[in-house]
Amino acid sequence: MATLVKRCSTLPNVLYFRIRTVNSSSRVCLILLTLTLTQKRKMPLLAEPEREQLLSPLLNTHHWELCRNNSGDAIRRSFVFKDFDTAFDFMTKIATKSKVLNHHPEWSNVYNKVDILLTSHDVGGLSKRDIDLANFINDAAFEYQAK
Repeated sequence: MATLVKRCSTLPNVLYFRIRTVNSSSRVCLILLTLTLTQKRKMPLLAEPEREQLLSPLLNTHHWELCRNNSGDAIRRSFVFKDFDTAFDFMTKIATKSKVLNHHPEWSNVYNKVDILLTSHDVGGLSKRDIDLANFINDAAFEYQAK
């Protein structure tokens, strides 16, 4: 039988349990179990006024295109770099940020060209996470002198 001992006050996703068991020698064993709960927050789809305001700079200034895929609305863009090494460095920077955001692009790379598609599969279209990642990608593209 497991008994909840306490919830960690500084880390709300951590629970401490005490488990009482009887081992093969009929001895009572107490086990302290720490359980970390992870919850993936679902971002809502962009509402219409928000879509217009946040997508407009990406579409009009930064050359992203609105498209549809299996998950709903998406945005895509291609980047060309001076060589493969620069393209790979660009992708590495995005991969590191994507891991932190827990939001990953669909992408492909051939030599110095990187094609990126952003959408939020869990909500079936574009969310604020896509906009945030697209803006980060734009900054990285500028840093790595993408065309």
